[in-house]
Order: sequence, then structure tokens, then C-alpha cells
Amino acid sequence: MQPGFRLVVALSFVLLALAACGQPNAATPTTVPATAPAAATEAPLQVMVSILPQKYFVERVGGDRVEVAVMVEPGASPATYEPKPEQLTALSQAKAYFSIGVPFEQAWLERIQSANPAMLLVDTAAGIERMPMGAGGENRDPHIWLSPTLVKTQAQTIADALAQIDPEYATAYQSRLDGFHADIDTLDAGIRQTLDGVSQRKFMVFHPSWGYFARDYGLEQIPIEIGGQEPSAAELAALIERAQAEQIKVIFAQPQFSTRDAETIASQIGGEVLLIDPLNPDWLGNLQTVAETFARVMK
Repeated sequence: MQPGFRLVVALSFVLLALAACGQPNAATPTTVPATAPAAATEAPLQVMVSILPQKYFVERVGGDRVEVAVMVEPGASPATYEPKPEQLTALSQAKAYFSIGVPFEQAWLERIQSANPAMLLVDTAAGIERMPMGAGGENRDPHIWLSPTLVKTQAQTIADALAQIDPEYATAYQSRLDGFHADIDTLDAGIRQTLDGVSQRKFMVFHPSWGYFARDYGLEQIPIEIGGQEPSAAELAALIERAQAEQIKVIFAQPQFSTRDAETIASQIGGEVLLIDPLNPDWLGNLQTVAETFARVMK
């Protein structure tokens, strides 16, 4: 072997040894793997709402930045609901609770707040004048989520609250709010068009959920039950007589309540009972469907 060649080989081994010393042990991972993202994805904000339609509102404004839990579970009534222990425990992780004024909150809001004193408690009914419900007027109608106009106000309150607890994303919340408001305006115009020309403007419903909707669109709601009280025999007879006088053939009920009284009236007037759900999680689509149902049966 030539001396020059031996020198080249020796130098090659030295370089290879040095290179090997500069590499980490294969069994020991590097601090930041080459395939790791530049920054970890932020966890979404944990928030809680009282009813399913509010989940839709908060998600429309918050997008992927929020993870929304609902207190009143599907099929339950917001009038009588009692939170489960595990729901109160989950509140310890929540950044905000969005109330809306449904009856169960009167007994539980203080305990909800005490489950997490650091949590922001947001009244989405703030700035909204609620209608009286019932003859006495002492009870105020909580069903403000069934008025598109009032939902715009609630959505603004939600956006403001999210920006307060998460200011870095305030611009994104405002942008999503603008989009939601535009969709509400389109919905409102569609409902008005759907109900335009409907001559019968009165409808009978078991639970008086639709007062704000009726007010917005020039309808009149005739409730069977008010304030949790089912009608007496005399009141039921009067309702049957009124339905006959108004030529009402459909009695509306909702899945969260008994349909017995509605079926009694329907049987006496030769009509039928139809279910419409004020707590449907697809708020936008549900209101359009309800308007189409009213137009079909009230024509």
C-alpha cells in the first residue's frame, strides 16, 4: 500500500469517528424532534351554558377556540332541571358560565358560581327587556332565544365575554360574530317571507315558549299551560271552545312536556298535535322549520 493512500484511509477513519461522537445516542431522543410542530396547539376554552341553543350561539362566536358543555341535558326541562354532581364538578375547569334566565337557574346559579368562584358568570339576558308571561305579569318570559332579533343581542354579549377572558382572540370573535349576525338577518328575512300572507295569525300551544317569536312576526300565541300549571276542567273547556271559534286545527306541544292536555283538545276539535322543539340544538334550521310548519298549518 502506498504511503499516500494509507494517509487518506487513516484520515477517513478519524473523520468518521469524530462525526459519530457528534451524534446523540439513538436510544436518547433529542429535546425537540425534527418532526415536532413549532408550537403546541392551545387547548380550547372550557365554557358551560344552560341550554342547547346557547351551545350553538357560543360555538358560532367562539369557533374551535371553545369547548361547550350544556347543563340541561337533551329531553330535560329547563324549568325543573337539577344539575348532576359530575356537572358541578366539571365547572371547576370552566372559564365562563353563560346563563339565560331559565327557571332552574334561580335555584342553582349561586351554587354554580360557588363551584368555581374564579369562573366568569355571564348573563346573556343582559340588556333585554323580557315580556310578562301570564295574566298577573309578575313572571317574565325566559324564552329569549326564540327571537332572532334578541339572539343578536345575546351573541354580542357572548362575544364580549369571550374577548374579556381571551383577549388575544378578540378580533377573531368579532369576525365570527359579524358572520353570525349576517346569518341571523338572512334567517329573519326568510321567516318573514315564509309567514307573509298567512291569514290565520293565532296558534295554540301547550307550553308558552313562542311569545317572542309570535311578537316578532305578528302572530298570537294561545297557551294551554302557564307558569307550570295545567288547566282545570273549566279552563280546558274554555280552550276547546276558543280553538273551535278560531278554527284552530293544530295544537302544538314540545318533547319536554306531557302532550295529554294537547291531545284532549285536539280530539275535541277534530285536530292533531304537532311537536315543535324550542330547545333544538340546530337553532338556525329549527326556527326556519318552525316558521314553515306554522305557515303550513295556519294558512
